[in-house]
Amino acid sequence: MDDKAAGTGYLWRLHRHLLLFVLGFIVFLLLMAWAERAGLSRGWIGPIFLFLSVMVYAAIGIYARTTDPEDFYVAGRRIPPMYNGMATAADWISAASFISLAGALYLQGFSGTASQPGGLAYVLGWTGGFCLVGLLIAPRLRAMRLYTVPDFFAQRFGGRWPRLLAAAGAVMCSFMYVVAQIYGIGLIASRLTGVQFEIGILLGLGGVLLCSFLGGMRAITWTQVVQYVVLLLAFLIPVSWLAYKQLGNPVAPVVYGEQLYKIELLEQELVAAPAELEVRRFYAERARDYAARLRDPAAALARERALLDERIRMLRAQGADFSLVLAARRALAALPRDEASAREQWSRAMLEAQERAQPLAGLPRHSQAFAGKPDGTPAERAAFNTSRLNFLALMFCLMVGTASLPHLLTRFYTTPSVADTRRSVAWSLLFVALVYLGAPALAVLVKYEIMQGLVGSSFDDLPNWIAQWAHVDPGLISVQDVNGDRILQFGEIRLGADMIMLATPELGGMPYVVSGLVAAGGLAAALSTADGLLLTISNALVYDMPPRREGAPAVSENRVILSKFALLAVAMVAAAVAALKPAEIISLVTASFSLAAATFFPALVTGLFWPRATGRAVVAGMAAGVGVTVLYMLLASPGLRAGWGLPPGGPWWGIHPVSAGFFGVPAGFAVIVLVSWWDGWQRARLLSTK
Repeated sequence: MDDKAAGTGYLWRLHRHLLLFVLGFIVFLLLMAWAERAGLSRGWIGPIFLFLSVMVYAAIGIYARTTDPEDFYVAGRRIPPMYNGMATAADWISAASFISLAGALYLQGFSGTASQPGGLAYVLGWTGGFCLVGLLIAPRLRAMRLYTVPDFFAQRFGGRWPRLLAAAGAVMCSFMYVVAQIYGIGLIASRLTGVQFEIGILLGLGGVLLCSFLGGMRAITWTQVVQYVVLLLAFLIPVSWLAYKQLGNPVAPVVYGEQLYKIELLEQELVAAPAELEVRRFYAERARDYAARLRDPAAALARERALLDERIRMLRAQGADFSLVLAARRALAALPRDEASAREQWSRAMLEAQERAQPLAGLPRHSQAFAGKPDGTPAERAAFNTSRLNFLALMFCLMVGTASLPHLLTRFYTTPSVADTRRSVAWSLLFVALVYLGAPALAVLVKYEIMQGLVGSSFDDLPNWIAQWAHVDPGLISVQDVNGDRILQFGEIRLGADMIMLATPELGGMPYVVSGLVAAGGLAAALSTADGLLLTISNALVYDMPPRREGAPAVSENRVILSKFALLAVAMVAAAVAALKPAEIISLVTASFSLAAATFFPALVTGLFWPRATGRAVVAGMAAGVGVTVLYMLLASPGLRAGWGLPPGGPWWGIHPVSAGFFGVPAGFAVIVLVSWWDGWQRARLLSTK
């Protein structure tokens, strides 16, 4: 009875602290809105949001610091289901979900095209994966009282290699994932403060390290609870505002369907508009120019250099303005260094120009049911089948990847019991759904705002936020008057998936304090996931990979200290990679899901549900799954094929490289089953000869 009363008192204290934080945060937002109306500069609003966000998370990390191994690795296994559900949702709603999901839906529509898998696949795949986690994986792992996912492989199969390969797989897929989060941190921090992208990464990374470095899973859990509140409000306020502005009802998931019909009419107008046709002809000509260069890249590169050198000499001889000479020098410096890089760069530019030469700048009709037609011409039927197959392949990879991510599965080790783990998964689904139900609505509302409000504007009257976002990263937005009419056409706008959510407040004409809130929400989403991923990587390096001495404790304060310094080192390496801007956030995250699925899902399922699975089979299966997945990613990438001088092609059945787990997961299952049967046959034969 005393334990029950103590548990009830602990729960009520948590409820009280959460309520106080929510009320305090709302009061802070109201004060910031009042200060903006009173004349507070935008140059102060962004840094205030960034500074206070990072300081709150850091204060929680300092308060929850610990060197106790049980607290550091699994938060003492005493996190109540609802709070673990909030922390899991924050861990799950990463920069990809918060920043890029609405952008993927904007760019790819609901079902995508033959070249894009469709934004709705992300919603269905990521959400459906929690069903696999709750039904198949998490409760059984929690019952084993583990500390890390590689612990399962050591306990189930014995030996060093299963644990070692699982730890290496955890590092590989988590590192790719954390690079995407740190990229998002840099993007948001640089937009909030105006500093360079690389400095923005370091500013945001300080909050990550103070949370995970000092307190491990204990500090991360309570930080993620707070971060979920921030990102939920940051998502719901702008989407509700936009819905009320356009439709008079703030419940966006219920009413946004009205805008789909209007978008369909606008799409028909844009496809037939004469000015849009001019833009498409321009990009078709540009694609032909790149195709001509690619027929002999070395000669084309030499010709481009000679022309630019001659232009620079002429400008100097004529005494032209220095800005013209500088522009010519920049164009010369921007040329590819050699033939291989020229082939890779021009191939990518040709594909982009070919896409933008299509109707709607290559974007699909937003509400279409896959590309092509199931009963049309052979080309239309092929496009339909490829589009549908890619949609299903991506959804499969995201679903089984969700059930395989080490940093997510470790979250369910922190609950007091197996029953609490099941309840925690249900809470996680609820908290994730609050955001995911609004993402399709946000994409539709933003697309209507752009088609109705931005397209047709004069280039002289474009809003300032376009130039500001282009200054942060030119890849996020490009606006170019290619037909020379000084009127913005839909085909002249190029938006990156990573800016749709972040630019929503400015696009919708909301107060700048809402922009600060959205950026703080994106920062919370990226930081919460980065915390869990960095802890997973450091634990794999320090706790799972080193050999164990017989009789030595599995966890100790020395290992905790080493894990902290490994976490710091990994964070620095990941920041250096993220500063190179290797790809869009959602592409990096999707690829990491394919890797996690191919590495862990066959091994986890067979290990949990098939007693005849052997350690040697699991090692072979994990290696085969990763090998097939990585090989397919390399062979099916158009840019890499062009860079290596390989002919176009490579994808099997048209499956995109990010969905390579579609092949890696079955390969892993097949190898595990075959090798396990072979081991069983060998064992039976040895027994029969004795």
